[in-house]
Amino acid sequence: MICRKARREIREYDDMANNINPVITFSAALVGIISFSRAAVYIFMQCVGGVLGALALKAVINSSLEETFSLGGCTLTVVSPDPQGPITVRIGTGQALWLEIICTFISLLASIWMAFDHRQAHSMGKVMVLSIVGIVVGILVFISTFVTAVKGYAGPGINPVRCLGPALVRGGHLWIGHWVFWVGPTISCFAFYLYVKLIPRQHFHVEGCKHDIFDYVKTLPK
Repeated sequence: MICRKARREIREYDDMANNINPVITFSAALVGIISFSRAAVYIFMQCVGGVLGALALKAVINSSLEETFSLGGCTLTVVSPDPQGPITVRIGTGQALWLEIICTFISLLASIWMAFDHRQAHSMGKVMVLSIVGIVVGILVFISTFVTAVKGYAGPGINPVRCLGPALVRGGHLWIGHWVFWVGPTISCFAFYLYVKLIPRQHFHVEGCKHDIFDYVKTLPK
């Protein structure tokens, strides 16, 4: 019994190891792969990692690159110099929010469905699964920025802590519409959870989903 429990814990750790995206973590908690307490610890440390990463980047690049690329942060607005005065160029908040929701949802389909459904992982192999997830995310960012073609829009964040770190370190215009990069992915997480519950079980199955949010709500005192 103890060995079986240990194997389950090791397998669970292996599934969530090196998880650096709170969107994946929160979705995994909603679906029931990990507990919400564990997800909270992951997300907190991911935020800390995002800030430390932004500080490290700031320390090794010059001010010109930092200004040009906004420290790798997520932007909806950019201020361009002009002989007649600074010009502010931005994408609409509503458009950015929809892009964030759609792109994050598609990335969840690729990552959660392929990475955590052991049947998919075993049939394709972890290298192929991770490669597909990376390609999907790259294509989503490229298409979203290409379609909008709005100067100042850095594309969907998909990973909120990637936006949080530079915003805290650099500040300024990175805080304009920053909520979009959190609200959009959160909506996508709940939409993905509903999708998983509505599709037939044979299309998505994860072993040991004992932390499902519905089961958690049932345990709350009435």
